[in-house]
Amino acid sequence: MTQFLAKEGVKNLHREGEKLITTHCCYCGMQCGMHIRLNEKTGKVVGVEPRYDWPVTLGKMCPKGVTAYQTVDHDERITTPLIKKNGQFVRASWNEALDLIEKNFKELQAKHGKDALSVYGGVSMTNEKCYLVGKYARVALGTRFVDYNGRFCMSSAAGGFMKTLGTDRGSTLPWTELEHTDCFFISGWNAAECHPTSIQWLWKARDKGAKMIVVDPRETQIARLADVHLDIKSGSDSALANCMLHILVRDGYVDEEYVNERCNNFEEMKEMVKLFTPEYTSKITGVTVEKLEKAARIYGQSPRSVVMFCRGIEQQSKGVDNVCIYTSMALLRGQIGKFASGVATVTGQGNGQGGREHGQKADALPGYRKIADPEHVKYVAGVWGIKPEEMPKAGVSAYEMFDEIQQGNIRAMHVMCSNPAVSAPNTEYVWDSFRKLDFLVVSDFFMSETAEFADVILPATTWAEDEGTTTNLEGRVIRIRKVKDPIGESKTDWQIMKAIAERMGRGNFFPYENVPQIYEEFRIATKGGKADYYGITYDRIDKEDGVFWPCPSEDHPGTPTMFKEKFDTPNGKANLAVVDWQAPAEIPTANYPHTLTTGRVVFHYLSGTQTRRVKFLMEQCPLPYAELHPELASQYNLANGDKVKLTTPRSSMVVDVRLTKAIRNDHVFVPYHWGKELSINQLTNPALDPTSRMPEFKVCAVKIEKV
Repeated sequence: MTQFLAKEGVKNLHREGEKLITTHCCYCGMQCGMHIRLNEKTGKVVGVEPRYDWPVTLGKMCPKGVTAYQTVDHDERITTPLIKKNGQFVRASWNEALDLIEKNFKELQAKHGKDALSVYGGVSMTNEKCYLVGKYARVALGTRFVDYNGRFCMSSAAGGFMKTLGTDRGSTLPWTELEHTDCFFISGWNAAECHPTSIQWLWKARDKGAKMIVVDPRETQIARLADVHLDIKSGSDSALANCMLHILVRDGYVDEEYVNERCNNFEEMKEMVKLFTPEYTSKITGVTVEKLEKAARIYGQSPRSVVMFCRGIEQQSKGVDNVCIYTSMALLRGQIGKFASGVATVTGQGNGQGGREHGQKADALPGYRKIADPEHVKYVAGVWGIKPEEMPKAGVSAYEMFDEIQQGNIRAMHVMCSNPAVSAPNTEYVWDSFRKLDFLVVSDFFMSETAEFADVILPATTWAEDEGTTTNLEGRVIRIRKVKDPIGESKTDWQIMKAIAERMGRGNFFPYENVPQIYEEFRIATKGGKADYYGITYDRIDKEDGVFWPCPSEDHPGTPTMFKEKFDTPNGKANLAVVDWQAPAEIPTANYPHTLTTGRVVFHYLSGTQTRRVKFLMEQCPLPYAELHPELASQYNLANGDKVKLTTPRSSMVVDVRLTKAIRNDHVFVPYHWGKELSINQLTNPALDPTSRMPEFKVCAVKIEKV
């Protein structure tokens, strides 16, 4: 760790009586490098310093990152187990809490079968913990019902990349190459709010003459500075991307040698996109013909280009289709597998990449193996020490687990590192599902909205109180270092899973005494899989500032650039998208005449469980609001600061109006970081993508009323 401090070249970092620990931020997929400042006398975290030589963020940090340390010793931390008695939480010992969990888990399984239990994980945990979630569910509890909050984040990108490229790694290139890119085609990514420290790479390239095209119904900060802003109607991305393919083919911008040698379906794709003329597409998307033509021309003429997207195109009931078609743009131009070129989805959660690769998903096993493949099951069962026939079958997606609760199939749930009472769509249905459970266990370090429904709350640790690895948005595996011991009686998630496994009589499968032991098993479990981490050791990560997967052996250099020679498909060729446009699951009607979309603000993270407890961040953005164009607001006699009631077919909520011309005049935008009556996800549509099972957070029909 001192090697990183020595490289800094920054004076006065050290202070007497304090210790600096090099690690990474706990929030988004940028995983910004930082040093945490620990007071050695009090044992408390007292500050943070940027890490200027971390190659991905170069010392940049956002408002969340610079205040992240304030959650570690926060006075609202849960520090002992809590048991609900007569509707109130009371302190309990670990033995009391584990006794109650053991009793209920065993009784429910005896009465209703193994699948009466379920596990709901999260991808803000390390790779080691995410790996254990899948093993814990399948080996300790013996249930098929396990899924995770990344289902609401990266699942459509994963599904699209699997279909087109054969492997899901969020970025086909290292981000340190972005400054050499000639064109960015960005769709559904509000970079300045969601990943502020990424902006430097766009500006470095812009300073060298790079062009930028931004697709978004709002004029975000980067849209304002783009060469072309395609102000799209939410839910029409497939049409727009097909139009780009149409123009690339029509105007001769296809790299035919690359496509003929490395792609399938070219003739079928050409036939499909004939329909998507700029004139036809303009009627669907609301984007002018002139803008569509200009965007395709800029992209088609750029020697090096990167297609980048985020939740805006993915959190739709056709999210996988969107990803496939946008990825096909990069394939037609022959960009994937080349320097400073390719495609990237921008990971929302800190370990959104690694957390979806290693067994938390309902149908997946470590290394991106599949439960449906008998050979995959045989290999992982061998690593875990169980018989292949003991491996539970695939479960269902995160939102569909609440359907299983409603149907009486799931009777108990263990939620870790997630807050679905805020983050799931149609949250009133989710709340009702929690009430219907016979038994709910929540591991968390704050009293989240989900924890309030629990029968037992187990005090978990923050990221600074444990160690392990995460995988950033590039696919670079990095180290999270322990800063301090857990406060109070809190335990790490892996210790909690081990303790419950022991109570369930399966402790022999969880013999770990420390995180490195888990990681060594994890490496073996991924060996030979699509996401192969076998060659990535802690020592290598320290020496090389992270290692890119796949990395099948310790003498392998890692894979910063994916698909240089072939794609991970049966014939080694990428699959161009042959996908028609389909309307969103819910479109405006006479009763609900406008479109609601949701997203982040720079001062908050996901469900806000952490950021809503940081004073500075709450001062900057204390409440949600509704962005409306003045033209739309005038139809309802709404002024800035007025109260507006928003209603969808699911529910209603009241928020303040914020007028802005930086949004389409038929759209309403509301950020989603608040719970209960302030949760916009009371209103969002749970319609699921048929492949990824991603809910349609980004588009639904809404009615506006002045309060």
